[in-house]
Amino acid sequence: MVTKKIAKKDQVENKDHMASAKSLNLAISTKHGVEISSFLRFKPLSFAKSYLEEVANLRKAIPFNRFKRNVGHKPGMAAGRFPEKAAKEFLKLLNSVEANAQFKGLNIANLKIVKLLVNKAALPMTGSRHRRSTKRTHIEVEVKEMGVKKKDSNKEASAAKPVKTKIEKKEAEKKENTTKTVKKETQKVKEDQKEEVKEAKEE
Repeated sequence: MVTKKIAKKDQVENKDHMASAKSLNLAISTKHGVEISSFLRFKPLSFAKSYLEEVANLRKAIPFNRFKRNVGHKPGMAAGRFPEKAAKEFLKLLNSVEANAQFKGLNIANLKIVKLLVNKAALPMTGSRHRRSTKRTHIEVEVKEMGVKKKDSNKEASAAKPVKTKIEKKEAEKKENTTKTVKKETQKVKEDQKEEVKEAKEE
């Protein structure tokens, strides 16, 4: 039970240094989204934004590690593609999560993508005579401010305690000494009374 409470406290503290954003029912390929998310996950937010801009301008490719059947090689990597449409949607989402982090007062330069999920959405049917399903995708991103030290509750408690002066320390020592002497005297009195009772019984 104690470990669970500690974990909950850590989660609450971490949420203060995190920001999130969602985009639902995007008209992009779920496969492209999965490859982009697997490549950008746990990367700095600044790197992800700059790389997506290069992908949108067809200058850099996204490596495809899962859905790579019949996918050609690209410069500097094996299988890869230029998912221009998906890259633009991801870039919009990263800009929105950056704005959310800025609103919370986080340092934008130290943001890191800690969660990037892509899920397949419901497929709507389009067309009147020749109906077909269209692509829809959900994206969820979460960033965290790195380089933030955790608050030490013990240090805060010690800092909150008032510092005793020399005079107060001396007075406290005197009180302790007086209490000790009083206890000793009471013990002696009790022992003397016991001895007197024993002598009276013997007589």
